[in-house]
Amino acid sequence: MERDNILEVKDLKTYFKIREGIVKAVDGVSFELKHGESLGFVGESGCGKTTTALSIIKLLSENGYIESGKILFGGEDLAPLSENEMLSKRWNDISMIFQGSMNALNPVMKVGDQIIEAIRLHEPVDAKEARERVERLFKLVNIDTGLVDSYPHEFSGGMRQRAIIAMALACNPSLIIGDEPTTALDVMVQAQIIDLINDLRQKLNMSMIIITHDLSIISEVCDRVAVMYAGKIVEIGTVEEVIFNYKHPYTEKLIKAFPNIFGEREMVASIPGVPPNLLDPPKGCLFAARCHKKIGDICDRIQPELKEIGAEGHMVACHLWEAN
Repeated sequence: MERDNILEVKDLKTYFKIREGIVKAVDGVSFELKHGESLGFVGESGCGKTTTALSIIKLLSENGYIESGKILFGGEDLAPLSENEMLSKRWNDISMIFQGSMNALNPVMKVGDQIIEAIRLHEPVDAKEARERVERLFKLVNIDTGLVDSYPHEFSGGMRQRAIIAMALACNPSLIIGDEPTTALDVMVQAQIIDLINDLRQKLNMSMIIITHDLSIISEVCDRVAVMYAGKIVEIGTVEEVIFNYKHPYTEKLIKAFPNIFGEREMVASIPGVPPNLLDPPKGCLFAARCHKKIGDICDRIQPELKEIGAEGHMVACHLWEAN
């Protein structure tokens, strides 16, 4: 692993056992994350974004498991570690802002006490030192320190989200994963949280993974973006390169599904069809049945590999570009 990479995921396969068979939720995902870099994962619901993140910190449900692959964090492979071994990694090294985290706070426990509990669970500090750290964290995320002893219902939605971000920062992790960090917030509060995330990145030189279906958030807080479809990365590169010079037909459809406020007023285009059944995925390109640029039976027969094209680091898995 290169020295400047904090995380390197190699051919990760995460499956789920259900009554009908094995669901290949993440099937051969590879990517790297540099120190201080922010990488976004985008795609439709069920494409494997959250499962990829949960695999990194090994918080899968009971029927989920890592079939194969490596998750190299600081040079150490997390994939084979036991639950007890992972306890020392979570929160201290890698923390996560979960989807719907505004409702994750205990309603009958003071917000400050909840963060203090998280700190003392993972670090040998006394209550006084933990409280002082919480006050510093409140200042960092722009919450009045006088609210440390308040309850969640006394916080607005935006303040609760800031408190959750403070909790994620409590043990000074090297990597933070945000799963839909602005879900359920109104547009103005979303903008404030995005500004906060960008500010924290600059102050703390944090490495981040942001999971979202919203390309506008990716463009605001991420350096690179990985487009996922049916458990695979189909395109990855810098945000500018992928958004303005996209190569995969699925990426094109995702981008055109968002309204262009600078262009003519028109209905956005939806993506026809549905994603493939991951219990029994097709042999060829997983997007072939929905693709408007399908080039022949090769798309049905052979699964395209993720290959670098054009700009350095811009990779795409599509037969359209394999000959170039």
